[in-house]
Amino acid sequence: MSPPSGEVPRTGGGFVPPPYPQARLGELHHVAETVPGGAIDTSVGTPVDPMPEVVVRALVDTAALATGYPQSIGSPHFREAAAAWIHRRFAVEVDPAAVLACVGTKEVVAGLPRLLSLRTPDRDTVLYPAVSYPTYAMGATLAGLRAVPIPVDADWHLDLDAVDAADADRALIVWLNDPANPTGAAASSERMARTVEWARGRGAIVASDECYAEFTYDAGGAPAPPVTALGHGDDGILAVHSLSKRSNMAGLRAGFLAGDPDLIGYLGEVRRHAGMMVPAPVQAAAAAALGDDAHVDLQRARYADRRARLVPALEALGLHHDGGPSAFYLWLRDHGDDTNDGWGVAALLARRGIVVAPGDLYGAPGVRHARLALCIPDARLGLALERLDAPR
Repeated sequence: MSPPSGEVPRTGGGFVPPPYPQARLGELHHVAETVPGGAIDTSVGTPVDPMPEVVVRALVDTAALATGYPQSIGSPHFREAAAAWIHRRFAVEVDPAAVLACVGTKEVVAGLPRLLSLRTPDRDTVLYPAVSYPTYAMGATLAGLRAVPIPVDADWHLDLDAVDAADADRALIVWLNDPANPTGAAASSERMARTVEWARGRGAIVASDECYAEFTYDAGGAPAPPVTALGHGDDGILAVHSLSKRSNMAGLRAGFLAGDPDLIGYLGEVRRHAGMMVPAPVQAAAAAALGDDAHVDLQRARYADRRARLVPALEALGLHHDGGPSAFYLWLRDHGDDTNDGWGVAALLARRGIVVAPGDLYGAPGVRHARLALCIPDARLGLALERLDAPR
């Protein structure tokens, strides 16, 4: 994250990258590895469940045909599959021409501010949730822009009233994340509409990270319908979607943008010049995945089951989930010891062989919390439950 002044950190005239967040967890890993059976790493939300057969089959069937360059914007088949999925999932119509393939979505989050700032150089600020994926802020920093956090309320939703008017007037991008990483909070359609109109009223582009839209649940843990910024028109909207978690395809790096046709056209041309291309077999696999909902239903149920089994065991230790019901993360706070911060929670769990991410990795307001990803193979989940149940 850039300093409060918005200045990019420099030493001797050059940019010095800060330590990567997970690189700070070395001691926690060391402690957890000493527990018999080794560490159970829940600090990174990397998929651990099988890639769907429909995806593997599409990769195999198309690999030998990938002798030429793939289309940078995405094949018609991929873009049509993405538009069809958006219609099924959100009941929103999107023209396939307003869909753009990307090499996973982290590269979009990190690179979008730079590309958009070339188009609109008089805007120099990126607004993003104060508790969120660290790459939102880093993308602004890499673009030489000001990274300004938007305060969040007690339920981890954006508090737009707390945004300084001068920052709002300079905003190039307003990042949304729904359902949210790390908190699991999800906006209502009404809240999403208010946020979109707030950004439009200030001339900012809405970049809506909706990568976890398949994993929305109600307070009782039952599947619930998601919301999308595109439900309120596509003017000034870029919705960001990924196959990494939806279809356990993180290693294949496939995602897409959808939204404002002018913005999509601009980004498509720039990315074409830069040679940003998703390999053709990966595009075919992504299209196959987007056309199949059965494997997603299974994955959604897996995460709900893991949540239902882990939450009581953690609560017995005084660790309560303090976020929303969606996504596949637990946002833990120690309700048994109010002096314990996120690093203290992480140390407590590391002594039981479980690695979690302290909450301040996601922003200063997360200092009291730690994030546990429900990306745990079933065999290791049983071991985690045994460790949590062991005497202190």
